[in-house]
Amino acid sequence: MTVATETPTFNIADAPFLQAIVQQIRANDAYGTYRNWGDDLLLKPYIIPKKQRREIPVEGEVDPITVGRILGFYRAIAACIETETGQLSQVVVDLSHEGFGWALVFSGRLILVSKTLRDAHRFGFDSIEKLNAEGEKLAKKGVELARKYPEVCDI
Repeated sequence: MTVATETPTFNIADAPFLQAIVQQIRANDAYGTYRNWGDDLLLKPYIIPKKQRREIPVEGEVDPITVGRILGFYRAIAACIETETGQLSQVVVDLSHEGFGWALVFSGRLILVSKTLRDAHRFGFDSIEKLNAEGEKLAKKGVELARKYPEVCDI
């Protein structure tokens, strides 16, 4: 007798961080292109298996669409921090033409998240679960800092 075990599917609607990314994508959709797209379809460009990422060349400028994905990811982190703390959070992403740089999420004079970016051409995650886990981890660290030093955020 074989027992079929069903793997639980990841529910995007129950993941606040993934909902924040979807919100960022829809907010930056000036022409309404994504109006009728499902959340899973909007998040699909963030999911790039490791083997496929290795095949992406790192020569030349970082594709503007990839830069947009990076910005959306960190803006979603900032939005989650704002929701949790009430502190206005901003994002700065600085990338060289070679795909190296950094991303900062800050509030007032406090840096809440600082992440070095390498090979930005290949920005992506192996699965939707890993995308969510990384975003939640960075947002949680930012929330902890904002709560620890609220007086610096208010400046």
